[in-house]
Amino acid sequence: MATMTAMAERHTGPATTAIPTEQRAENVGQRAARYVWAGVRIALGWTFLWAFLDKTFGLGHETESKSAWINGGSPTEGFLNFGAAGPFKGFYNSIAGSGWADWLFMIGLAAIAVALLLGIGLRVAAVAGGLLFVMMWSVVLPPENNIFMDDHLINAAVLAGLALTAAGDTAGLGRVWARLPIVRRLPWLR
Repeated sequence: MATMTAMAERHTGPATTAIPTEQRAENVGQRAARYVWAGVRIALGWTFLWAFLDKTFGLGHETESKSAWINGGSPTEGFLNFGAAGPFKGFYNSIAGSGWADWLFMIGLAAIAVALLLGIGLRVAAVAGGLLFVMMWSVVLPPENNIFMDDHLINAAVLAGLALTAAGDTAGLGRVWARLPIVRRLPWLR
């Protein structure tokens, strides 16, 4: 048997082993997972961008033109004044419509949207977006359809998953971003 292997190697080169089917399927699965995470990243980025655009320009979906931020409306006043319920109602009512709250909210929406859509700075975007989602969750407690769980908490977890899987590297600029000198020096910017 050893002689046959040696003879085969002389004619065809060293014996190679085939990649097991399970391992090949796992590689295909990993590639598919990267694209699923990239799709989720882009979809979530769009939700942040849409919220920013609608509140800024009053595109008529959730925000009427007369209530748009560029027309003097407040992106935080309505929801925090009239939608707040539960143990934090007083806190949210007190900051509703404040200039600093409006600016922080809108800058947050825009920055998180850009980071997710481009696939850059996902760690920072995950922390900022997660904090924003948890705050939005805490405005209305208990949530309408469950005793504690709702889409805000799930989306906060999804943001963490996006950052942990480097979802910006697929269909995004994550790899390019990671090579920037400042990002190399400060890896938390990745």
